[in-house]
Formats: sequence, structure tokens, C-alpha cells
Amino acid sequence: MGINLNRALDYPFRIFFLSTALWGILVVPLWVAVVTGAISLPVPIPITRWHQHEMIYGFLSPAIAGFLLTAVCVWTGTERLHGVRLLLLWLVWLLGRILLLFEFGVPYFLIMAINLLFLPLVLLDAGIRVWKVRQQRQYGLILLLFLYWLIQFGFLLSNERYWVEASVISAFMLIAVVGGRITPAFSAAWLKKQGLNSDGVHTNDLLDKSAIGSGLVLCVAFFFENALLIGITALIAAAIQLLRTLAWRGWRVHTEPLLWILHLALLWIPAALVLLAAGKFGLLAESAWFHAAGVGAIASLILGVMARVSLGHTGRPLRLPSGITIAFMIIQVSALIRLFTSSNVLEWRVGISAAATAWVLAFGLFMWRYTGILLSPRADGQPG
Repeated sequence: MGINLNRALDYPFRIFFLSTALWGILVVPLWVAVVTGAISLPVPIPITRWHQHEMIYGFLSPAIAGFLLTAVCVWTGTERLHGVRLLLLWLVWLLGRILLLFEFGVPYFLIMAINLLFLPLVLLDAGIRVWKVRQQRQYGLILLLFLYWLIQFGFLLSNERYWVEASVISAFMLIAVVGGRITPAFSAAWLKKQGLNSDGVHTNDLLDKSAIGSGLVLCVAFFFENALLIGITALIAAAIQLLRTLAWRGWRVHTEPLLWILHLALLWIPAALVLLAAGKFGLLAESAWFHAAGVGAIASLILGVMARVSLGHTGRPLRLPSGITIAFMIIQVSALIRLFTSSNVLEWRVGISAAATAWVLAFGLFMWRYTGILLSPRADGQPG
């Protein structure tokens, strides 16, 4: 039994991880081609707004769906979403991308409705499973995903900058919760397997709650459009996120790429928040933090989680295929180049082209090494 396209519908992570990587490979070069004048793209909304939406929602949402709809089945012991129902959910996501990519003359309210339909369907599937077993630990994650969707609603309804900023912070809160669950747990388990002391790797409930609380406060602060308030709030949130992540002692797992990529991705969150504050204080370009957030934090964590989940949930050993460690490094290079470009260290056209090339290489390596894994049967013969 080898590669089979139907296998993509066996489990949510299969089709959605492939879609995340493929859309990432397509959407960034398209954006660069448009802004450098190489092509004209007849999108139905302003091109900058399109780029922002597709990176924050078009690219991140399928990764969230792939992880959450897979994990919640394990957490709740329920039957996985698969087959026709999974295909229909995926088609909703795909239709949203197509309607925002070309001008078909479709009324904007319909484009908006289709794009706002995907996350509620993900929430409905995950929420019903969690509710049936009364798994209260998952309620907070479901509520954060609902907030992420509510902000998408505002994003599509208004062109105000604060919706973009709040979208990124809501994404931060989601990845902070997911990262806070898997990163210290996986790190401690790996240290034990190596015969090393894992006692120092621990979570702190106060820091976990403070990380979410400070993110919520920051989301609210954006709507007041007060640079000083936003900057101070961002610095407080950065300090909390940094302390929280350092408590997991990522340096102790530096020899395991499947782990250090998670720690490094989460360290980009406080870095981005410091850059946000610097931008509000007039010390840097205000756009710099977006790139630290999108490429450094979000894309790095997506790559790391997809690489691990794809191995574990297909019954394979947790050993990275060749080239993926390089992909983890290249995505860091992409983030740094984009930051240097925002800070005028690199010429703009050269910088965004180089950052996009590194981005495509990173996700291209994932597609090259993982397409076969995601379209093949489980190595242990189990369903899914």
C-alpha cells in the first residue's frame, strides 16, 4: 500500500497540514509578485488587506483545524472526523481562498460569509466533542478560538488597523496555549527517555493564566489607539511570555530539532511584542513586529507541530526526515531577513524577495518530505 490521495481524508491533520504548507508556498510568492509589480492580482479587497487576511486566517486556520480536530479526538476518545464530512469542511476553507484570490463579481457579503464559515464549523465539531465528555480543560481553548473568529469578523468588516493587530494577538494566545501544553510535556518526556533529569521543566499556572490575560488586555488596548498604552501593555505581555517560555528550559533539548523548534517559535512571541512596543514608541517601523509574529512565531510553530504530529499520528518513530531540520533553520532566516528589510537594513525589493524565497524553501522541504507520509497508511497498520 503506497500513496493514495483518498488517504488525505482519513484524519483532519492529513489534508489540513498539506493544505497549510501548499497555501504557504503559493500565497507568499503571489504577494511578492504583486507588490513588486511583476503581476496584477484582481483580488476583491485591497491587496495589503488580502495579504494580511491570508497569512493570519487563510494560512493559520487550516493548521489550527488540522491540529485541533486531531487532538480533540484523542483528548475526548471520540471517533475522528473523516471521509465526506472532512472533505466538505476542507472545501469550505478552499472556497474561501478562491473567492478572495480572484474577482468573480461575487457580492462581498457572500465572500465574507464563506470565509467566516470555516472556523465556526471547526468550533462546532470540536466543541460538541468536548461538551459531550464535559472536558472542562478544553473550554478555554474553544473560547480562544471563538475570539480569534470574532476578530476575523471585525477584520473583514472594517479596514481599521486595530483589527489586524488584534488578529495577531488572538493568534498568539492560541499558539501560546497549544505550545504551553505540548512543549514542556514533550520536552520532559524526551529528557526522561534520555535518562536525564526532567524535574526542572515545569509549567506555572499563574504564568499560563497571565499570558492569556495580558493578551486579552492588549487586544482591548488596540481599540483605544493609544500608542503609550499599547506599548506598555505589550512590554508587560512580553515579560510574562518570556518568563513562561524560559521556565520550560528549552536549552536542555537543543539536540532534538522536534523540540527546539517549538521553544524557539514561542520565544519569537515576546520578541514580537517587544518590537510592537518599539514601533508604538517610534523606535522602529510599526510593521516590524508583524513579521516577527507571522514568520518567526506562527510559521515556525506550524512547521514544528506539523512535523511532529504527522509522524506521531501516522505511527512512525519521532525521527525527522532528512532536510526538515534545515527547513526549521531556513524559516528563522526568512524571519530575520524580513525584519532587516522592515528596518531598512536591506533594500526593500531584495529583502522581501529573499525572505519569500527562504519561506518557500522551508515549506517546500516540508511538502517534499511529508507528502508521502501524509498520503500513506499508518506505519503501524492502525486506522487513521
